[in-house]
Amino acid sequence: MEPKKNPQANVGRNSSLYFAIGLALMLFLTNFAINYKTYDKKVVDIGELNLQEEFEEEIPLTQQLQTPPPPPPPPAAPEQIEIVEDEVEVEETVIESTEVNQETEIVKVEHVEAVEAVEEDVEVPFAVIENVPVFPGCEKGNNQQKKDCMSKKISEFVGKKFNTELASDLGLSGRQRINVIFKIDKTGSITGIKARAPHPGLEKEAARVIGLLPQMKPGMQRGKPVTVPYSLPIVFQVQD
Repeated sequence: MEPKKNPQANVGRNSSLYFAIGLALMLFLTNFAINYKTYDKKVVDIGELNLQEEFEEEIPLTQQLQTPPPPPPPPAAPEQIEIVEDEVEVEETVIESTEVNQETEIVKVEHVEAVEAVEEDVEVPFAVIENVPVFPGCEKGNNQQKKDCMSKKISEFVGKKFNTELASDLGLSGRQRINVIFKIDKTGSITGIKARAPHPGLEKEAARVIGLLPQMKPGMQRGKPVTVPYSLPIVFQVQD
């Protein structure tokens, strides 16, 4: 039996080849269309400078005010020169030469009086002095023991001599405190007594009692007697 069609005229014979070529072409066109980019000319021209354009600056119009010049100063009056007769005689100061030559007479100094240096009254605090003042009866012991003994002796002395009934006579009541400051000078005497209390009568009594303290051995600093300030609080209770 003979075929009805010419085998060379069969279109479907190479259909797979044509399909592959067409698919590749479509993929190429699609890829080209996706990656295709266009640029605006204005964006590309960034950074271009046109030097031919002229920059026109608007200059504001100003008006200069013309102020009149100040009036000239009045003419100065001519100074009057007064002629004074030179009648005063001026003594000229003669400066003598201090140079010495062979004819200069040398005066021999027979005696020169030495002026004694005035010793300064040095004050050393009681807490830092090398050798504290010694109260009678506190000669034994080291420096700290002498300090403790002195404080104890002064407190006992004031407690015996102070008139505590004075506060009642002055109309005071309750707890009374008197702050007393005095100095033990270079000879061991009591000087510079100052007291502060709620009543002037108590201040006077405290100064009286401190003035009765006995003579002490003065404090020593670097082997020399010095003045030592001392502070003493006096506290007592007034009996109602």
